[in-house]
Amino acid sequence: MNLNQLETFVRVVEHGSFSKAALVLGAAQPALSRQVRALEIELREALLLRHGRGVEVTEAGRRLLDHCYNILHLVEQAKENAVTQRDEPTGSIVIAMPPTLARLHTLPLIQAFREEMPKARLAIIEGFSTHITEWLVSGRCDLGLVHSPEPMPSLEIQPLREERLCLVSPANRAPTGPVTLQDLSKYALIMPERGQTYRRLMESAAAMAGVPMHVEWEVSSVSVILDLVSAGIGHATLSEDATRVFAYPERLVVSPFEQPEIKTTLCLVTPAQRRETPLRRRTAALMARLIRGL
Repeated sequence: MNLNQLETFVRVVEHGSFSKAALVLGAAQPALSRQVRALEIELREALLLRHGRGVEVTEAGRRLLDHCYNILHLVEQAKENAVTQRDEPTGSIVIAMPPTLARLHTLPLIQAFREEMPKARLAIIEGFSTHITEWLVSGRCDLGLVHSPEPMPSLEIQPLREERLCLVSPANRAPTGPVTLQDLSKYALIMPERGQTYRRLMESAAAMAGVPMHVEWEVSSVSVILDLVSAGIGHATLSEDATRVFAYPERLVVSPFEQPEIKTTLCLVTPAQRRETPLRRRTAALMARLIRGL
């Protein structure tokens, strides 16, 4: 087992096929297949299921994947330690953000990062808050923006700002006045799947108030939810930020909940047990500055 094999395995899983991973790595597809097959022979486990559309990771492959992220991260840290001089940020860092925040912050983040840390590299991945906390623990990312994360000993959580949750309605079917939690039962809702932060907060608040919620459609993508709302399919409960990236804001009406307000806290989350590097420290400070200045 060697580092090339582990990195090949990770890239094939991330891209879902040997052909796409070969393009990213600049290698021949048969060579990548041989490296993964050598891993499978050594471990005596099938790591990937090959099919016409690409590959699917097995349970054994998922277990190995978590180790791979940790190993590759440690190797990257070793390289950084060897070349870091005078506390200068070098190496690479991976940041995870929810899709809406990625749309809002990727451009200014990359512009500032390129200017302030020219010798470092930045990668940005998207996911829901629940997935990002898992990625931080497993080592897939180094920093994450997470809405109202659950406290965990393995994570350090820095609150950045609060966001109000709102009822998002089609412009021709919007409420005429303030919206309270008691009004929620009137609306057919389009919401993310159970466990996602916005839904968890709304379900908790509604349950405490004894208000039934009528979820007619479950959609995991915030942008698709907004498309459906603008088409008149139903209403949604999202943060104010979620509507800022929508292409047709005139088709929506955003009504913050009153009596009581329902808020989510946007936090910067880092792994507690990994050594802090100059790059991670500077990048965390940059992200906090950008988010608080929004």
